[in-house]
Amino acid sequence: MRVILIITLLLGFSHKLFCQDSIPPVHVSKGTASFYAKKFNGRKTSSGEKFSNDSLTGAHKKFKFGTYVLVRNLKNDSTVIVKINDRLPQKSKRSIDLTLRAAKQLNFVKSGLTKVEITVLDSLKN
Repeated sequence: MRVILIITLLLGFSHKLFCQDSIPPVHVSKGTASFYAKKFNGRKTSSGEKFSNDSLTGAHKKFKFGTYVLVRNLKNDSTVIVKINDRLPQKSKRSIDLTLRAAKQLNFVKSGLTKVEITVLDSLKN
């Protein structure tokens, strides 16, 4: 009887290890992206890093600092990967604020705003 119980427990445990249900879901959201004004260049972000419009970073309301996200422009299907290092105000209608470099890569500098899909890729473990 003990052998059957042990085998049942092991099979249940291995099922959890190797099945798709044990993989945490990827966070995907849609919203509006904007980009930082040039006046913010050189200022400190909420994470303490120095802001540069030449980097590939962004601000989000909730994602922890160091989280990498894939941002896809829903209007033209261009993509960019950015690291979250700043905070958007909780009342902001925007989903993400990007550097000028990221906005150029997504081809929305002229319009100023665009609809995007944001997919969490990874976050650094501090």
